[in-house]
Amino acid sequence: MKMGTDNQVAIITGAASGLGAAIARELSQHNIHIALFDKDKEKLIELSASLEGDTEVFAVDVTNENEVKDAVAAAIKRFGTVHLLINSAGITGITNIKSHEVDTANLQAVFNVNFMGSYYTSKYVLPHMLSNNYGRILHIASIAGKEGNAGMLAYSASKAAVIAMAKVQGKEYAETGITVNALAPAVVRTALVDALPETQVKYMTDKIPMKRCGTLEELASMAAFIVSAKNSFTTGFTFDLSGGRATY
Repeated sequence: MKMGTDNQVAIITGAASGLGAAIARELSQHNIHIALFDKDKEKLIELSASLEGDTEVFAVDVTNENEVKDAVAAAIKRFGTVHLLINSAGITGITNIKSHEVDTANLQAVFNVNFMGSYYTSKYVLPHMLSNNYGRILHIASIAGKEGNAGMLAYSASKAAVIAMAKVQGKEYAETGITVNALAPAVVRTALVDALPETQVKYMTDKIPMKRCGTLEELASMAAFIVSAKNSFTTGFTFDLSGGRATY
């Protein structure tokens, strides 16, 4: 299916691995120029070499507002504009612990990556999208942000904040040609998930009616549709990718 994305420019955060890398691979097949954002420059370079089309690597810490501001400016200077933003940078933090055991510094670190990172990128991308009267922003959230996962206070709360941001921004820019949506996957097998305690992964997977994890390919395919020109009348929405766990 033609996605209406030929020669568009995308910024993808957390692109060095996992969800971000999978989305980059998918978008590169749709004639999209891609600015790859991540702290791990070596992995970005390796990924870039494997992608189709025009890509550029930007080593950036999404928790640092000035770095994000400069990287967005550099990406736009390199490609001339920006049409798509996919925020997939994320961390789980310490898990499998009760709320009273949560380390405050760790909770703040999770929020800085998961919420503030997505806020910073959208803050500096939106003015350019407004000047074009067009844009697509996708914040990668989580089923944990809808339902809350026991033992994952920081992650669940930060992803709930991401979902709320998509709702707010979707309403704010609804008349501008810009859509802002979120995607809430259940467990998708990535290095981030593999690093979790097996009891935590089992707890999450057991809640999925399909009784399996999602795949990176399934997530990337849905992400590509959400940021396509074909998806023109949905904004402020959280798309489900949970194998039936949450269908609202």
